Order: sequence, then C-alpha cells, then structure tokens
Amino acid sequence: MNVADLKIKNLVEYKNQIYTITEIFQSLKQAYFVKIENDSQSFSVPADSIKPIQITEEWLEKLGFSRTYSSDQRIRYERPETFIKYDIDLSSRKILEGLKIYGNSIKCKYIHEFQNIFSCLFGKEPSLHYGYLETK
Repeated sequence: MNVADLKIKNLVEYKNQIYTITEIFQSLKQAYFVKIENDSQSFSVPADSIKPIQITEEWLEKLGFSRTYSSDQRIRYERPETFIKYDIDLSSRKILEGLKIYGNSIKCKYIHEFQNIFSCLFGKEPSLHYGYLETK
C-alpha cells in the first residue's frame, strides 16, 4: 500500500487478518513501516506488505450503514447522516458504484479510504467500538 494514503487507526489486512494501524514511521534506510495491532498481537511490518480491505456489504453494515434500496441494477446503503450513501452497482460497468456525499460520487473502494473521508467530514477520528466505527 502507498503509505501516503494511510492514517493512524486505519483498518488494514496483513496475512489474512484485520489490524489497526497504530504508528507509521520511516527507517534509517528510508523504507516506511507501520505498527499494526489487533486484540492479540502488535508488531511492525513494511508498509508495502499490508493490504487494503475492500468495502463489502458486510463491512458497510459494520461501518454503520443500513440497506435502504435494492433492485436488479443497484443496492443502496445509507448512514444515519442523510447525506452519506454507498451504492453497489450490480451491472458489469460499475459506473454508479461508490460513496455518495451530498450527491457527489467519491472514489472509495477500501475501508481506510472511507475512514479517512469520514474523519475529514466530522473533524474527529473514527474509532472502532465493538466492531463498528463511530465518532467520539
């Protein structure tokens, strides 16, 4: 992953497990590393060895979205904030898929991207609470 896209508290995947980034640092040899942790482990790995987590319907629900519309062409999820929606385009072209904020489409395929956007919108870092993100 590109380290410039990462922030502290982003959720990422490493060796098929989900971790939270707790630190981002650069070694003396100019390589970037991230410290990641979950409930049972905490360690540092090269930033390019972690993977983004793709947004799925299951993840949308964990992120506080609820399914509000479903058709043969599209599935829509919405958060309690009326201006945040996520559309899943069921067509092969995927033109309508992605995050919608105030009606504007924003490229957002991964959990860390949503976390970063959410954080910017609310001016607060999202936190993981019992498997769900919420503002503090």
